[in-house]
Amino acid sequence: MAKLSFANCHETFQQYFYFNTIAFGGNFYTDFNILFGDKRANIQDGGTSMSLALDRYSGSGISSKNEYLFGRFDMQIKLVPGNSAGTVTTFYLSSQGKYHDGIDLEFLGNLSGDPYLLSTNIYANGKGDHEVQFYLWFDPTEDFHTYSVDWNPQRIIILVDNIPIRVMHNRESIGVPFPTKQPMRVYTTLWNGDSWATRGGLVKIDWSKAPFIANFKNFNANACISSRRASCNGFNGGRNKGLDAKIRKKLKDIHSKWVVYDYCRDFKRFARGLPYECRKKNLHLNFE
Repeated sequence: MAKLSFANCHETFQQYFYFNTIAFGGNFYTDFNILFGDKRANIQDGGTSMSLALDRYSGSGISSKNEYLFGRFDMQIKLVPGNSAGTVTTFYLSSQGKYHDGIDLEFLGNLSGDPYLLSTNIYANGKGDHEVQFYLWFDPTEDFHTYSVDWNPQRIIILVDNIPIRVMHNRESIGVPFPTKQPMRVYTTLWNGDSWATRGGLVKIDWSKAPFIANFKNFNANACISSRRASCNGFNGGRNKGLDAKIRKKLKDIHSKWVVYDYCRDFKRFARGLPYECRKKNLHLNFE
């Protein structure tokens, strides 16, 4: 039997270690930097919870210290209560530069009693235009709910309380860009978007209600930390990972009841023809 030398063992260990530079859990003190807003970003409870505030002078936000290439990211959020019109609360991943990649969740505030709008978008090589928007089937200001991004080289799943609401598969084979190469940081922010966020900008922020506060807790990342010496390509693999028949039925139910806007149905915007991934022969992949 051939003997495994120390050098071979060390090389094997290095390959394993570099491939599996993985983040588990998360802490707002140790894993994030304040992006803007100074003390409006208020980290509490030893780093397990945080609040962001918006007043007439500034919003606030944080970004992760690590850059990730594939993984699952969970954040529990309680959104701005009451009259939140014009406010935008976000939880998203993004790389940097003109040709950035990104996976966006934006919560668009509304007048008291009207539902929040969750707007999702996916960017690859600087190109977005993949918006799908949902009304939530609960009041997201009464309690915390878990919002998740599950990203691997084959597909992206966006989930609410562990229920998939959107799946986008990698269709680079038919010329549709997909985020596979650029590591991304995790961001969460709260800011003034009243030029567009509520009813196309018709409803403005009522500053007499300021400060507006959103709460966050229990961030979790089971993700591959990007490194020049590491490969994340096989991490979190599987096109259909987590999408059994029961889950696919829930996904279809969500789309039949709660979708407000889907770029694949916007014939006015794409009057010269829908994007290739939206054409009938390709649409079935959205529920696989």
